[in-house]
Amino acid sequence: MRLIKQTEEYTVDTEQAAIDLIEQFRKDAETKGYVLGASGYTYKTKKAKGEIIGEIWVCKIVKVLGGVWDEFE
Repeated sequence: MRLIKQTEEYTVDTEQAAIDLIEQFRKDAETKGYVLGASGYTYKTKKAKGEIIGEIWVCKIVKVLGGVWDEFE
C-alpha cells in the first residue's frame, strides 16, 4: 500500500496570507518530494442577523506524491 495523493486544507486570516501559503507550498514541492497537483482558496464569512461577524480564507492544497503505476514500472 502506498499513498499517492494527499489533500490538505488550512485556514488563514487574510487573502494575502492565502496567496503566500500557496506560494510556499509551490516552492517546497521540489525539495519535499511532491508535485503541487492543485491549489486554491475560498473566502468564507460568518453572519449573524444579516451582518458579517467573521471572515476567513480556506486554502486547499493537493499534493501528488506519486503515480498509480510508478511502483510497477
